[in-house]
Amino acid sequence: MTDTAPDYDEMFAALCREVGFCLHPKGEKRVLAALPNGLDAATRAVFEAEGVDFVSASGDLRRAVRDCLKTNLPDM
Repeated sequence: MTDTAPDYDEMFAALCREVGFCLHPKGEKRVLAALPNGLDAATRAVFEAEGVDFVSASGDLRRAVRDCLKTNLPDM
């Protein structure tokens, strides 16, 4: 049995499709690096990668990004 890395392509595709945050590969790496610190850290990383101020973003948008990440995380 070999360990395979989870495929995050669908998560990033959903983030683009559902929320409109279409991250470049560097941005995706930033989000993946933040994921071990939790969904809130990954959500902040999405905003940073997209160049959007997290603090001034609406609560609805922050929630939409977090929910999208949570819903589309690959099975580990």
